[in-house]
Amino acid sequence: MTASRLPDLRLDDAIVHPDFYADETAIHALYAALRRDDPIRWIEPEGFRPFWAITKHADILEIERQNALFINSKRTYLGSIKAEEWIHSITGDTHHQRTLVDLDEPQHMKLRTLTQPYFMPASLKKLEARVAQIAKAHVDHMASLGPEIDFVKEVALYYPLRVIMEILGVPETDEPFMLKMTQEIFGPLDPDVVGGSTRVADTDMGLGIDLMATVQEMFAYFGAMTEDRRANPKDDLATIIANGQIDGAPIDHLQAMSYYIIVATAGHDTTSSTAAGGLRQLIQNPDEMAKLKADPGLIPSAVEEMIRWVTPVKHFMRTATADYTIRDRTIKEGEGLALFYWSGNRDEEVFEDPYRFKADRTPNKQIAFGYGAHLCLGMHLARMEIKALFQELLPRIESIELNGEPRNTRANFVSGLKTLPIRVRMV
Repeated sequence: MTASRLPDLRLDDAIVHPDFYADETAIHALYAALRRDDPIRWIEPEGFRPFWAITKHADILEIERQNALFINSKRTYLGSIKAEEWIHSITGDTHHQRTLVDLDEPQHMKLRTLTQPYFMPASLKKLEARVAQIAKAHVDHMASLGPEIDFVKEVALYYPLRVIMEILGVPETDEPFMLKMTQEIFGPLDPDVVGGSTRVADTDMGLGIDLMATVQEMFAYFGAMTEDRRANPKDDLATIIANGQIDGAPIDHLQAMSYYIIVATAGHDTTSSTAAGGLRQLIQNPDEMAKLKADPGLIPSAVEEMIRWVTPVKHFMRTATADYTIRDRTIKEGEGLALFYWSGNRDEEVFEDPYRFKADRTPNKQIAFGYGAHLCLGMHLARMEIKALFQELLPRIESIELNGEPRNTRANFVSGLKTLPIRVRMV
């Protein structure tokens, strides 16, 4: 989408509008203006509850450090009033599920601890060889398709999906279902997602996915999996969740279903977006690709830069539990804050030349995984997957270029490339 096709909106409406997240030039111009002129701004978008926009790296960290003062459970992401009221009318809650990102202490850490050891580097070490095999299989598939492909649709979507589904214990035959559910949850207003679904509702921004119907379908799927893993435990993450206990009692149905969903969706979508966005930057910055091909030891550094550049989770919300002054603004008890990570990852005070992709950027204090108690549970796995993919892919590329205009998903919460047409010659 070009800037000329964007709706003519005031800043308060633009910062929540999904069209601006499909146009990186437009959203980064908006973020830059806020960082420069009004880094902690009270935002009153039409059709949304008002909130404070937090756009500076240091301020995001300051808020994330204080998870008792700024809580998650009241409001997790920027949803419209109409959507919030609709969810509340069905569930009696502000959420249609209660994942780790929606919970506060002590419940958050008690649930997180169930699977956290599985995602630590020492435990993931035993998966390295298998992840490398999966990466090779997908690069082999890419090479078999011929010179013109869509990297997103042929590789980036399916590689991390296979990894997380294997870890979770979902059979490969069910991966298309999981991919569809993930796209509906994270891109409920994207026209391509809406056009491929039968679960459509009228929203204040046009037709969108009926998220309650999507969540209910996933609950049914994982409910059956829970019954199976309790009767027939296996060496997979589903068995850990199905048989998890807190304070000596089994976790309840909502907790278990929400746990499955956060692992099954965020566990691959964000990695897919980073891999695709990273390859796009290497294509558009051939000197950076040359650095990596000449010195594969730089790939971990490049992975960190890809994560900074893409920042798949664009924001999370917090709610103040007491008055708090930051810079010259006083946030009142009960007011919401949106932490705009994509803006923080372009902060000129933290990143030298922030709009340039540098494969060997050092230091790289990216905050795409969040900070504090809610630091992303799967960050080490994501790094391992992206590293394995580019270790396999880069030596096999003889030439590569864009073969059309890449397009981003239309979503203000979790987003990334949905197409990356390329022309590639591989060995």
